[in-house]
Amino acid sequence: MKGKKVLLTGGTGGLGLGVTPAVLAQGAEVTIPYRHSKEIEHLKEIIPPEDFTRIHFIPANLEDEASVEYVISRIGRVDVLIHLVGGFSMGKTHEYSYYSWKKELELNLNTTFLTCKYSLKSMLEHGYGRIVTVSSRAGAEPAGKLAAYSAAKAGVIALTKAIADETKGTNITANTVLPSVIDTPTNREAMGAENAEKWVKPESIAQVICFLVSEAAKDIRGAAIPVYGNV
Repeated sequence: MKGKKVLLTGGTGGLGLGVTPAVLAQGAEVTIPYRHSKEIEHLKEIIPPEDFTRIHFIPANLEDEASVEYVISRIGRVDVLIHLVGGFSMGKTHEYSYYSWKKELELNLNTTFLTCKYSLKSMLEHGYGRIVTVSSRAGAEPAGKLAAYSAAKAGVIALTKAIADETKGTNITANTVLPSVIDTPTNREAMGAENAEKWVKPESIAQVICFLVSEAAKDIRGAAIPVYGNV
């Protein structure tokens, strides 16, 4: 990825704290959209100063189309999109609010669509691109109390595969990774840490992502790769 322009969404989140250092270690020039400035401080604590200078931060709301379009215009050219933004909430379907259902789709699926749409336009213009989205095991293996999350993440898989089909014959690839439970501070707080050693580490997911955007993976298109740890 040396010299490549990478749009890394969710780069300051729990998964991002594992992925961002790995991407920078490959020599990339990284743009990270953010909502709150305090998110940047968490990242600054773990990134060496010489690498931190290769990060460009842009305030953005990725649920808003105009905001996403602005981010892409600021970058100028997108070589690699790594879309990490997402989140989940739980609830039985008959008790789940329609508001929460829409929020799950907005956060997990709609942000993926918007960032892919505008990144793909840039990639098609200059004839090169690598797209990696993050779905979930729940997207391939839906579970009770996760109907909205599972539906949204299944949509991410379908969207990514559709893009891969649309870009056949080009030097653009699109793939998705399917983590199980990710070992982040948020998940430890919400679920307890007694089983955390079985969860997949952000750094492990980062290595899979870095491979998928590398030239070694140029012939992998439309893959949905499980990264389950020992869960």
